Amino acid sequence: MTRKADNGPAAAARRRALAGAAGLLALLALAVFLSLTFGARDVAWADIAAALTGPPETIAEAAVAARIPRTALALLAGAALGLAGAAMQGLTRNPLADPGILGTNAGAALAVVIGMAWFGMESATLYLWVAILGAGLAAAGVYAIASLGIGGATPLKLALAGAALSAAMASFTTAVILPRGDIGGLAQSWMIGGVGGARWDRILLVLPFLAGGALAALVSARKLNLLALGEEAAQALGENIVLARILVAGAAIVLSGVTTALCGPIGFVGLVVPHACRLLFGVDYRLILPASALAGGVLLVMADVAGRLIARPGEVDAGIVTAFIGAPVFIWIVRRRRVAAL
Repeated sequence: MTRKADNGPAAAARRRALAGAAGLLALLALAVFLSLTFGARDVAWADIAAALTGPPETIAEAAVAARIPRTALALLAGAALGLAGAAMQGLTRNPLADPGILGTNAGAALAVVIGMAWFGMESATLYLWVAILGAGLAAAGVYAIASLGIGGATPLKLALAGAALSAAMASFTTAVILPRGDIGGLAQSWMIGGVGGARWDRILLVLPFLAGGALAALVSARKLNLLALGEEAAQALGENIVLARILVAGAAIVLSGVTTALCGPIGFVGLVVPHACRLLFGVDYRLILPASALAGGVLLVMADVAGRLIARPGEVDAGIVTAFIGAPVFIWIVRRRRVAAL
């Protein structure tokens, strides 16, 4: 009996989960190594080791030292976007949910640009709070629009409302930037989305926000599992639906808003990563959420590395690379005709 149980579906699922986790950790290590190695100037392993153990003494070691905070930022931002995307998909039961598609990135970007252009905002901490506010208002607006009409906020209506509102906010953001030549170049570069110019002081500033958002998302795993059964079933099992929605939505808004304030609006990470994780780990959000954080970090680091190699000695911002990756995946998901619900 014991041997049969060990060879059953549950044991196979555990083995698959362990293999998937080991694979993600290996990819994470590889992504970090590639990020420290490749760029406008390639470096050797000895240069990486020297830069990690002491102050840089050569040009190669200085290059590695500059890539360390950039790699850390890519890992944190990718993890936050992957986690936010998984939380949004679980909350809305929408396979197309993503911080970019549902408008939170565009809302955060618009709020930051308005703060810069109209109110002379300069405080880094204020940027974060304004971005979170913009992301929250955009998410509320998308949900309100999608809720109109018969059937309420269906997955397809959420995707359409998010795409329409994102386009409108992006146009308004451009209209705010164009008359302001003093901030135009900086704002337009930031709007592309990337992790270049990372600094430790900025990374340390956002860590409490990201940690809080990640913790709220991770502790919501059971709630998302219950919501996946349907609201009536979740209520019958004793779940407070309103509290669950507020907690998950708040976590996703904080993660996407803070990441946008720091890196600009980077799209499709939160769309691609949760789908890949479901293939590896199944439908249990206790596994999907942490896996999405790991895979999101891997994806953004690799996108940043690819952007450096495509056009070196220049570089292509990671936001452009993720768009090239995510757009075909988006089309594939739609063509599968499973947009109704997760």
